[in-house]
Amino acid sequence: MSRQHRTTLRWLVAITTVTLVFDGYDLVVYGTVVPQFLRDPGQIGHLSVAQAGALGSYALMGVMVGALSAGAVGDHVGRRRIMIAGIIWFSVAMGLSAFATSIPAFGVLRFFTGIGVGALVATAAAMVAEFAPPHRRNVYNAIVYSGVPVGGVLAAVMALLTPGGDSWRGLFLFGAAPLVVLLPVTLLRLPESPKWLQARGHTERARLLSERTGVVLSGPVRAAEDDKVGFAALASRRYALPTVLLGLMSCSGLLLTYALNTWLPEIMKQSGFGTSYSLVFLLALNGGAVIGGLLASRAADRRGPQRVITSTFVLAAVSLVLLTVGLPLGALPALVAVAGIGTIGTQVLVYGFVANYYDTRARAAGVAWCAGFGRLGGIGGPLVGGALMSAGFSPHHAFYAFAGVAVLGALVTLFVPRRLSEEEDAAVESVPGSVPESVSSRSSADAAALVALGPSR
Repeated sequence: MSRQHRTTLRWLVAITTVTLVFDGYDLVVYGTVVPQFLRDPGQIGHLSVAQAGALGSYALMGVMVGALSAGAVGDHVGRRRIMIAGIIWFSVAMGLSAFATSIPAFGVLRFFTGIGVGALVATAAAMVAEFAPPHRRNVYNAIVYSGVPVGGVLAAVMALLTPGGDSWRGLFLFGAAPLVVLLPVTLLRLPESPKWLQARGHTERARLLSERTGVVLSGPVRAAEDDKVGFAALASRRYALPTVLLGLMSCSGLLLTYALNTWLPEIMKQSGFGTSYSLVFLLALNGGAVIGGLLASRAADRRGPQRVITSTFVLAAVSLVLLTVGLPLGALPALVAVAGIGTIGTQVLVYGFVANYYDTRARAAGVAWCAGFGRLGGIGGPLVGGALMSAGFSPHHAFYAFAGVAVLGALVTLFVPRRLSEEEDAAVESVPGSVPESVSSRSSADAAALVALGPSR
């Protein structure tokens, strides 16, 4: 990797990571204020448990709209423009949320905040996949998407340090910081993807940007079948079945992520723990996801993301069930941290798997589909938790339900077909001794045969 490429990659990783830190902050900060909203109607009005679950889902509905919208245009207008628009949109909506005085106003602003978040989440993985070295994509992707649980940790810590009353408004106002601290850096340092420019036929611009950024371009990109781009390519024979399965996989991961981040403090509070202890569990959940996601990503680069994701889903199921067996207090934060690896950490790996599964013409749409369709699970997570708790079920039943979702995610992951993308074909030929993650579990003879076939399918 050249010096220019290293410099470009460092800026890209820094910008996208900080962007997703605020995505994670937004995800968790609502969960930290739910107990306060439920017990103090003077903030935004009288809020029932079911209404709290619905409010948690409004932002996720917005994420789904934002992700699918970004996917619809991202493969046509480029990655950089979507990132800039998403930062502006998210920051303004988050800042306005701090001034909401009613449940309807707060809900509408949560929805609009989600639109910006969705655009950013759907685009970040596509950017990383097109700038990172092929044999290190899962690690770099994990670094970037670990920003989500880091943001969760930040939200939990700030909530622990913040007194009650209307101090929650300061927590939401802090979420508007990217407009001031991140947007100027993005405008100056975030380049467009040379590979996207090449795939769209802007050959000269791609060549000039390749020289400036150090990103090596392969030979002319073979047109997708019938020159399909974006969502149209996802419906092609090549991608139709994998797209459905990848969407279900993401749906499972996001249901677990949003359900636990929204309801874990309240579940633990109903189990007899104080407010501070409940937030410590939220801190452990996201802290475990940060460390575990980074470690699992290294295994994904060596052994392939598919079997690693299957394993982490199983890990989530086991840890969630163990939370119901009455273990000593000292063991619970560690067990919650393991659950964080299997839920939030798994979703970090899912985005990397998806971004590297598709080629450049369909990459933004593919990630957007998994981020958008997957948000159906995210929307369902707070609703399912709210429904279980409002119906009087014990916290144990909530953990059992979430463990069942993790098992479903593991089964879906097993059935995703393995496939080389065109860029991975080129990577095998250009990096001696490297084996792409999508074929790492195949025999060496199979991999050699694929290399010999080159770009043909």
